[in-house]
Amino acid sequence: MKTQSLDAMPVTALKGVGTRNAERLEKIGVQTVQDVLFHLPFRYQDRTRVTPIGALRLGDQAVVEGVVEGSEIRFGRRRSLLVAITEGNASLTLRFFHFSAAQKAMLATGVRLRCFGEVRNGPKSLEMVHPEYRRVDGETEQVMEESLTPIYPTTEGIHQLSWRGMTEKALSVLADYPQGLPDLLPEALLRSHGLPELAAAVRYLHRPPADASLDELAEGRHPAQRRLAFEELLAHQLSLRELRRLHKGTPARALVGGGDLRRRLMASLPFKLTAAQERVVGEIGEDLRGKHPMMRLVQGDVGSGKTIVSALAVLQALESHCQAALMAPTELLAEQHMRSFRDWLEPLGLEVVGLTGRHKGKARQQILDSLASGEIRLVVGTHALLQEDVVFHALGLVIVDEQHRFGVHQRMALRGKGGSGELVPHQLIMTATPIPRSLAMTAYADLDLSVIDELPPGRLPVSTVAIPDSRREEVIDRVRAACRAQRQAYWVCTLIEESEALQCQAAEDTALQLAEALPDLRTGLVHGRLKAAEKELVMAGFQKGEIDLLVSTTVIEVGVDVPNASLMIIENPERLGLAQLHQLRGRVGRGATESHCVLMYHPPLTGNARERLAVMRHTGDGFVIARKDLELRGPGEVLGTRQTGEMQFRIADLVRDQGMLDDIRQAADLLLKDHPERAGQLIRRWIGEKTQYINA
Repeated sequence: MKTQSLDAMPVTALKGVGTRNAERLEKIGVQTVQDVLFHLPFRYQDRTRVTPIGALRLGDQAVVEGVVEGSEIRFGRRRSLLVAITEGNASLTLRFFHFSAAQKAMLATGVRLRCFGEVRNGPKSLEMVHPEYRRVDGETEQVMEESLTPIYPTTEGIHQLSWRGMTEKALSVLADYPQGLPDLLPEALLRSHGLPELAAAVRYLHRPPADASLDELAEGRHPAQRRLAFEELLAHQLSLRELRRLHKGTPARALVGGGDLRRRLMASLPFKLTAAQERVVGEIGEDLRGKHPMMRLVQGDVGSGKTIVSALAVLQALESHCQAALMAPTELLAEQHMRSFRDWLEPLGLEVVGLTGRHKGKARQQILDSLASGEIRLVVGTHALLQEDVVFHALGLVIVDEQHRFGVHQRMALRGKGGSGELVPHQLIMTATPIPRSLAMTAYADLDLSVIDELPPGRLPVSTVAIPDSRREEVIDRVRAACRAQRQAYWVCTLIEESEALQCQAAEDTALQLAEALPDLRTGLVHGRLKAAEKELVMAGFQKGEIDLLVSTTVIEVGVDVPNASLMIIENPERLGLAQLHQLRGRVGRGATESHCVLMYHPPLTGNARERLAVMRHTGDGFVIARKDLELRGPGEVLGTRQTGEMQFRIADLVRDQGMLDDIRQAADLLLKDHPERAGQLIRRWIGEKTQYINA
């Protein structure tokens, strides 16, 4: 076997790995010897010592030895073979549900066994169910395992013994060709962070010594695990920095603008921008005047006023004789933006046009023609804007709302729609999902970050209570009282089933029940299966005060602004994550009246659900809520599954390893400054072909 990089050495180079197993391994991303080395155990078993039967505790996974005292077949709901083994005065039962006559004969009285399994409670004593076992010959010394036994994530057809054999061979190759897995992190960096060399870390994690801490390994705190997680996070940081460098290196139109439209809009507003809004408007304005594309993420909690900030950016583009496009994840949110922009911009003589999936035939073609000719200057739409036949005359600015609903691919698809030449549009990304700063700077390292960290004056906190659904009648009385006081209310239905049809059915049933219970109130219904025109009609009625109580699914999570709504009921809130609950609650408290949110749960609650509802009761701070959501549900929920789907980690965990993130950014700075050639090698090692999303 000639010397070569282990990332180019196919897995079939390992003895015993044939074509069939290679195909199975490819399904889980294991194609090279390096992939085998980076495919780490997810837990370990300690088979390095024999535990006395008398010292066993419930839940232990242990090796024990004992002599068979007797066995019997027990008939109950399931036929089982019970084998009693003893050591001194202590005994343990081995229980087998699947057994043969030959197996029963082998487990004869007087035979000495060595067993491995998990200790459980049995009807009369502790027991192991289907333990691994072998007969022990008293005359021959029995060799124990020298290292902890690794248990690997696997795929159909590849057993744990195969993994142990495969990794043993891969570690042998690494020992013979250490240069095949070069250490790309500078020695000084490893020393300053107390991290071992790469090869040593890999060897340790595949074969931890007998005295290794199982707890430390289970929690991902061991220096060897931190070494690999550090390098993987660094590779992702570098890949996003490379994406940013490529963007910054491409030309864009400098959107200077005369300022007239912006001044006229500001003069017409019935409110004054907060200091935070003014700061972010300034940051965006400065970016737009540059000759390279802006790539900026604006974070702002529910109700912080991101939409007006984006409207001022749009006007800067229009003043510069360019087009602007705003993309939202749902038709409902796109329609909400349409209403806001029309209210603000039509008095200035500007047309706002929508483009969603419901535009068909001639009407759609007319919009496409007007976009291509430059006649339409501002379009608000959904992912329909991404379709190939949508062509712009001179697109200068793209705004993507609720970024966590779109992946890197989707938001980058708009950059090729800049119109003539090589110019690409500026991009403004907005999210109402607060993301802890360290996480945002890691997951969105390709973006500049602005935070609107101030709510408009006069906004009152929403009072939140959690009560069981046995008090449903009290809640209905509360809705009646609020609406009689000339306020409006939301009633949100959630279902654990993924089926949209079932969710809509639940909302329809609830709307009927509430209409019967509250005949003096005007009740409306919104769910995902309504046609867009019907949805818009109901929402418009609610906004105008023609509907007192709006029953809906979670489709109203983002974007709906009804200042007169002061009460929200969320049924089964235990089924939602904190970020979604916070977004829903943000639909009330948008006026000057004190608002309330009732979380009506179905007991009993799990510990996790109880903790989520307690957080909702005690704080309205979106960043506190986001940090807790990150702990409880992980980055997929906070960043969105699409975003994290672009960042598949083999070893790192953004929640567990968030304490490293500041060090990772400093390490990226150091590497790019002093060892730029290693940056590309790290990206190829950890992200490989997935680097194509950099050029999406």
